[in-house]
Amino acid sequence: MRRHPKRAAVVVLGVVVFLALSALLARWLSLENVERTDILGVLTAEVHGDAKAMLGALHGCDGPCRAVVVENARTLRRPGAVLILADQSQTAYALSSAAGFTRIAWKVAGRLPVVQCIKVSRSGNALSGLTITLLSVSAPIQPTADCP
Repeated sequence: MRRHPKRAAVVVLGVVVFLALSALLARWLSLENVERTDILGVLTAEVHGDAKAMLGALHGCDGPCRAVVVENARTLRRPGAVLILADQSQTAYALSSAAGFTRIAWKVAGRLPVVQCIKVSRSGNALSGLTITLLSVSAPIQPTADCP
């Protein structure tokens, strides 16, 4: 039986590279779930009428942003759980820092859908890791309207 140490080393190196790339890809793809979970938290606070929790989840939200949050918490308060119907993110799958809006359509059972825009910032890069930060939430927009 002949041994091939070079071949074994190449195979081991290939497996290590594959696992490292898979881990980076998984971390990068998981950001979509992080963004959606953070947005769901803001929407849940919104339907509970909890402006304080909404402001805690939105970074740098003051002045006009704060007024929109307070108004949303007052007017969009309703019983039930939030169901996200659709989302479109302008920063989805960004490999480096980016900012943009996520258009989110949601509803609570027995009520008509609501569409809002949430400003999202991603910082970092795909190798060192990206961070999601929610910056603001809009008042409801028309169901067919796009975010700015």
